[in-house]
Amino acid sequence: MLQPPDIDRPRAVIRRPTAIGGAVALGAAGVALAATPAGAVVLHAVSGVSQRAAANQLTPAKAVVLGIVEGITEWLPISSTGHLHVAERILNVGTTKATKDAADNYAITIQAGAILAVLFLYTHRVRTMIDGLRGRDPAGRRLLIAVAIAFVPSALVGVVFEKPIKDKLFGAWPIVVAWIVGGIFLLVLAPRLRELGRRGAALETITPRQAIIVGLAQVLALWPGTSRSLVTIVAALFLGLGIAASVEFSFLLGLVTLSAATAYTALKHGKEMIDTYGLANPLIGLVVAFVFAAVAIKWMVTYLQRHDLSIFGWYRLAIAAVTIVLLATNAI
Repeated sequence: MLQPPDIDRPRAVIRRPTAIGGAVALGAAGVALAATPAGAVVLHAVSGVSQRAAANQLTPAKAVVLGIVEGITEWLPISSTGHLHVAERILNVGTTKATKDAADNYAITIQAGAILAVLFLYTHRVRTMIDGLRGRDPAGRRLLIAVAIAFVPSALVGVVFEKPIKDKLFGAWPIVVAWIVGGIFLLVLAPRLRELGRRGAALETITPRQAIIVGLAQVLALWPGTSRSLVTIVAALFLGLGIAASVEFSFLLGLVTLSAATAYTALKHGKEMIDTYGLANPLIGLVVAFVFAAVAIKWMVTYLQRHDLSIFGWYRLAIAAVTIVLLATNAI
């Protein structure tokens, strides 16, 4: 039986004509002045104005909302990336060229809050893995090896194809498609998955072969809207693990995967994000994400003791329908 851990408004974006005209005028002036001796000074001033405007996009209130969205959706099989992308567009965060990269990086770095939630709730399991690394716990060592093996495929593919994924797949319509496909998948297979979860094996039995297959499944989650939790939990269930083991392995694998992605983004783009948004608002989002992720994890673990995954399938179809309406009405 799955046991809880001790301690795995729509608002239209208004595009004012004056703002658009001002942006066009500034762009034209920048091109013209670039060829003059005073061009560099003028362009530097324009850049400063853009940076101040970008900083105003992420207010403390918006940081709290995005932290809530990240915390609730990160570990549930409904895709945090998809929710954050849509939420940012509704809140008008990262909707300009000057702020898009900073917003994308912010959405990744506040994952640190969700990471800390898993560390907090699964301290004992993480400690056994550390003891395994030190040679003190054979079971912990086997689990650590399994997590490391499962981590490799998505890490390699993510690094190699980072730019094409961001350029081609980070959009509302690819996310909607992933939500719909995943929702139908869960609704069709929910009874079968529940039966597999009831008679599956414990986490300690996981093999390197099972781990690599779960890792290959995680590669699918590089398509925004798919959900890393969904593909890893489902893969683990089909490989013979019980629902408790599948969820926990998904959480532990996510702990490593998200930590790597967050560290990579923070080291590569952290200065850019802080220069744009400052330090206080990202920290607010991180703390809020931690609190709501902890609540979401405990709820999910308890819920799946008595129910199947179909609720998440219905939710995915519902959020896809809402997003389609927002897109069709140009609300986002």
